[in-house]
Amino acid sequence: MPFFGAHISIAGGVHFAPERGYKVGCNAIQLFTKNARQWKASPLKEEEIINFKEDILRFKIYKVIAHDGYLINLAAPDDRIFSKSFESFTFELRRAELLDIPYLVMHPGSHLGKGEDYGIKKIAKSLNESLLESETKKVKILLETTAGQGTNLGYTFEQIRDIIDMVDKKDRFGICLDTAHIFAAGYDIRSREAYEETMEKFDKILGISNLFVIHTNDSKSELGSHVDRHEHIGFGKIGKDPFSFFINDPRLKDLPFILETPKGRSPDGRDWDIVNLETLRNLQQ
Repeated sequence: MPFFGAHISIAGGVHFAPERGYKVGCNAIQLFTKNARQWKASPLKEEEIINFKEDILRFKIYKVIAHDGYLINLAAPDDRIFSKSFESFTFELRRAELLDIPYLVMHPGSHLGKGEDYGIKKIAKSLNESLLESETKKVKILLETTAGQGTNLGYTFEQIRDIIDMVDKKDRFGICLDTAHIFAAGYDIRSREAYEETMEKFDKILGISNLFVIHTNDSKSELGSHVDRHEHIGFGKIGKDPFSFFINDPRLKDLPFILETPKGRSPDGRDWDIVNLETLRNLQQ
């Protein structure tokens, strides 16, 4: 069964996300476990946790992914920002485990001028310490491929490999591939030949067996621009057809394809998530 979904709002509480996902046609969802623009959050109530887990089953959501907050930067050179980032990320690991969410997607971090080598080493050290501090046992941390905007790290497969090479509990780590990000980072996927070449590089450097989630986004930005701007499927610089390469790749058949495309209403009045999910499903062969 193909797993198609979107990033879903948790306005009012995380327990509202499964039904919201179901209503737009998801059988997989991604969510923040707290307000993504704040460092802290109130503890989850037992009732919220129970309702969330029950509704995941009730609405037949087969794949659930958490995404960490926007403020977190585990490569931050500033001690105050790093301390808040570390505390918040550790908090999110515990929160995902409480909700029985198997994956926590995170952007590796930004070195802010201190250099890529510095940033990569600090991220790996921070991840090791976060796992120990959180005392979690199950949640797998997924490093997301990035566009390389500013001083963001993770825009080459080699950078992600280098981080994973330095973590201790390798079974607690995996990868989330974002189509818009790798395209903006310079990995072409617009033709069958380009797609196969990019995925061959991915497999050789990181291993397709370590890929657990695909963020399925078109790009407003050009190939190699290093500008992170998502677009509706088929309306950007990647185009609609290349997404069929991912969806119909037998190596990826058990993975969730998650939209992070702009929210709102399409010209025909439908929810954009419904439209984009329909587009993806129509690409199945």
